[in-house]
Amino acid sequence: MSYCCTPGSAVYRGVPDEAAMSGRPKVPWALTEMERKDLVALTLRRKTSQALVRRVRIVLAGADGLGNKVVAERRRVTPQMVGKRRGRFVQPRLEGLLDAPRSGAPRTIDVRASMP
Repeated sequence: MSYCCTPGSAVYRGVPDEAAMSGRPKVPWALTEMERKDLVALTLRRKTSQALVRRVRIVLAGADGLGNKVVAERRRVTPQMVGKRRGRFVQPRLEGLLDAPRSGAPRTIDVRASMP
């Protein structure tokens, strides 16, 4: 038998070891009741962008205790996107779901001023 693990590890011996099989530890998605209500309200609003609704649904699914791969399958996104949403949501919370400012030079033409 050839495994990528060292001969002394539990995985090499064929015994599943939770620490060896789990990968990097994930930060929990813990939501307060108020945050959950706000997120659900965002998904129900007609004016919310579809990109934001997708992000919110990923966070809600993760907060229900599902793993990244399961959330990715159910939301039809990649596991990397779920991990990115987890990382961006954990620190700034709800503000982390919003679009970040675009890189590059700032706008020089005011859209409202150019419209008749």
